[in-house]
Amino acid sequence: MNEKLLISQDLSCVGQVSLSVALPILGACGYQPDVLPTTILSTHTGGFGNNTFLNLNREIEKIITHWQEENITFENLYLGYLGKEAIDFWVEHISKFKKSKLILLDPAMADSGKLYSGLDQQYVSKMRLLAKKATILTPNLTEACLLLKKEYRDFSIEEINDIALNLKERFELDSAIITGISTGKKIAIVGVSDRLNFILENKKIARSFFGTGDMFASSLLAAVLAGYNLKESSQIAADFIKLSIKATDVNQDKRLGPNYAGALAWLMKKVTEEER
Repeated sequence: MNEKLLISQDLSCVGQVSLSVALPILGACGYQPDVLPTTILSTHTGGFGNNTFLNLNREIEKIITHWQEENITFENLYLGYLGKEAIDFWVEHISKFKKSKLILLDPAMADSGKLYSGLDQQYVSKMRLLAKKATILTPNLTEACLLLKKEYRDFSIEEINDIALNLKERFELDSAIITGISTGKKIAIVGVSDRLNFILENKKIARSFFGTGDMFASSLLAAVLAGYNLKESSQIAADFIKLSIKATDVNQDKRLGPNYAGALAWLMKKVTEEER
């Protein structure tokens, strides 16, 4: 695999989220991802109290300058949780990556109808600007509503399909996938692209963990780069999360995330199978 891939998102020192899952998942699948950390947190923002937060914006500018001097470029870009300062950097500089053939944006900023701690409506407005530059967008339902200025509520699966279509059209995307949709005893994924419009439903697992959205986006990207179509890649990502949770100790603190390493061998095999 010779795909040149840059991952830019935060690094949480405790809790398997963002860069701490994206890098090992994509690396294990045979890619050689480079990284541009946006912030360093003592823990992620979900339930650990007052975490520390180191903004790396000034260092990011120096890193990009050095890359330009060395003519270092990337064929693919993967953006996840950024933070209030780093999103300013990416809004300003993402045009420098316009030659990238794939830009996956996971607009990690909210869930269950609420913005993540420390984020505001100005952040949402800036995320809308970034979304216009993406080729694949992977919001959950809350994030999709925020991007489209819709009130978050219970939607039918048909209405969510329309939301996905609206995202694709509004932001001129190649693909839009809305993740983590609860439909009673099942979890659904709704996806749209130029060639596909699909709804996938999987049996809901009783246990829940932080970081599954990051795992979904990372494994989805691994499958897409391997040659799977959007629907196949979405199902692979959903199965990877399910297998990871099944491999997780029953006493695991949900804040620490599921045991993704317990399902990596399965994901690596799936990626290798398609590439053959």
